[in-house]
Amino acid sequence: MKLIFVRHAQTPANVRGELDTAYPGPKLTALGHQQARKLPDALADHQIEAIFASSLIRTQLTADALADHRALDIRVQHGLHEIEAGALEKRRDMDSVRTYLRSAFAWGAGDRDVRIPGGPDGHEFFYRYDNAVAEIAATGVETAAVFSHGAAIRVWVAARSQNVSPMFAAEHELDNTGVIVLEGSPDAGWTLISWAGNPVGGASLADPTAPDPTGLPID
Repeated sequence: MKLIFVRHAQTPANVRGELDTAYPGPKLTALGHQQARKLPDALADHQIEAIFASSLIRTQLTADALADHRALDIRVQHGLHEIEAGALEKRRDMDSVRTYLRSAFAWGAGDRDVRIPGGPDGHEFFYRYDNAVAEIAATGVETAAVFSHGAAIRVWVAARSQNVSPMFAAEHELDNTGVIVLEGSPDAGWTLISWAGNPVGGASLADPTAPDPTGLPID
């Protein structure tokens, strides 16, 4: 099957550079709504049969325009939510951001015992995200659009793709409405087909002034 991962559109927390991972989460900025409206054209060549979104409202708002265009329901899939920031929630200082990202990318590199302060370890993250993807695959659709979150998509895709290094995601950005395409299955494994880290509407819908910690590469 084909999985088209779409990171949600811009939120106020992205603009402020905050780690904002709690339910239900923020809505979209005006720029975020513009980004979301570009998705139907950007994904026009894909034969999308189903649309899945996390339980956080920003992914569902991002999926609205595509769902309307394709006359598809948005299926809320538990397990697709962002990696929880725990004690770092709402923090924006660089030490907190680095701790969050380095912990999450350590999981992808194989050190699943690392725990985000007050939050999950890698075993817990991969258990719930793997299960979410397996449930999507079990629906039998050939192509699904999956609306999720910056850190969660980056860590899971790089760890589960057979043709890239687990640290690929740490070195490549995933901006709001960036799109990643995988092919494969939970049993056979996944192959990364494309990683388009920029907004689907192009540079005109990017916001270079936004710190956006979960979408940027780490040093």
